[in-house]
Amino acid sequence: MAGLGRKVWGAGDVLAAADVNGYLMDQSVMTFADATARTAAIAAPTEGMVSFLQDTDALEYYDGAAWVGVSNPGDITSVVAGTALTGGGTTGDVTLNVDLDAVHTADFITDATTARTLTSTDAGKTILFTSATAVTVTVDASTDFPVGQRVDIIADGAGELTVTASGATVAAAETSTTSGSFTIGAQYSAATLLCVATDEYRLIGNVAVV
Repeated sequence: MAGLGRKVWGAGDVLAAADVNGYLMDQSVMTFADATARTAAIAAPTEGMVSFLQDTDALEYYDGAAWVGVSNPGDITSVVAGTALTGGGTTGDVTLNVDLDAVHTADFITDATTARTLTSTDAGKTILFTSATAVTVTVDASTDFPVGQRVDIIADGAGELTVTASGATVAAAETSTTSGSFTIGAQYSAATLLCVATDEYRLIGNVAVV
């Protein structure tokens, strides 16, 4: 039978056989030498019973159909490992091999074009503009950075680097605009575009209003 829950006993209360079974036996952690001894002692377990097996140090409960572990961390023996995952099996450690150089390379972009519209994939990256002629970086609705994300832009080429708002709001140098532009200093100057709200950005660095 299922446990009866918790009862606060008072002086003079009668402890009946059903009380012993329902409040004590069915709600205790029963200890057995092994699973065979448990089966011999409990021919018909009921859902919710809990037992401890001394041979395997296993704490198990009966789920209505079988005894299962109270703590079941599982394993990844059925997982197909990719090229970056080694080890595992039934024993041993699993090693995840991450190419940090590749990660950092993916975060750094060299762009030699004269026009680029920032997109959500540029969030969190650094873009090095190397064009020898004027470059325009556009910020619009498709830029769509999550709030708090940013992109760093560097004017590494000789061409003047301009950030233009097109629908999205860009604020810098005491100006907030949805259609204006800002220049990023001279060659080797840099700025950060930070998203502070949906389609709203702050341009931070060596910038000036056009």
